[in-house]
Amino acid sequence: MGPLSWFWAYEASDARENPGRYQGFEVVTGQMAESVLKEIEQIIEPVLEEMGIELVDVEFCSEQSRRILRIYADRPTGINLDDCAMVSREIGNLLDVKDLLKNRYVLEVSSPGLNRPLKRENDFLRVVGRKIKVKTAVPLKGRRNFSGVLQSFESGMLQLKMDDTVVQIPQERLNKANLVFDFED
Repeated sequence: MGPLSWFWAYEASDARENPGRYQGFEVVTGQMAESVLKEIEQIIEPVLEEMGIELVDVEFCSEQSRRILRIYADRPTGINLDDCAMVSREIGNLLDVKDLLKNRYVLEVSSPGLNRPLKRENDFLRVVGRKIKVKTAVPLKGRRNFSGVLQSFESGMLQLKMDDTVVQIPQERLNKANLVFDFED
């Protein structure tokens, strides 16, 4: 068995090489961050598809005073370090030219890992019958955290079997969902 997660980082700056722009970081939050991330997804997804690679997720965060654009990608056969490096080169230059992120950032390309995030309909359909962990944006039945076997996913509704109970959770109420990897399988 290979590594649990592959990772490749690329130090990116904007295409104009304007050092005066890097005196401070612009904080991208809320709707602006969501719209920028959506635009990034729309730009890079066709490039990845052409390479036979699936875009799993995109995050923009700050860690240790650095802005990080994190791209999670995968293939049906799994993704390796060379794939991550290739994706980083391809989309790094594209993002610099598009100049969507106005400040310096680090581009990280990684596999989704064993506890892969679940966001899209296909993500949920792929893991029916497997254990997942879900956090809702607002409490459902007095709680926000659920863990169980995904029995079905239809019309945006998750059917999650928890012990002897089946809970229905609308996808639009999800804050986060992940596959729970079982090392015994």
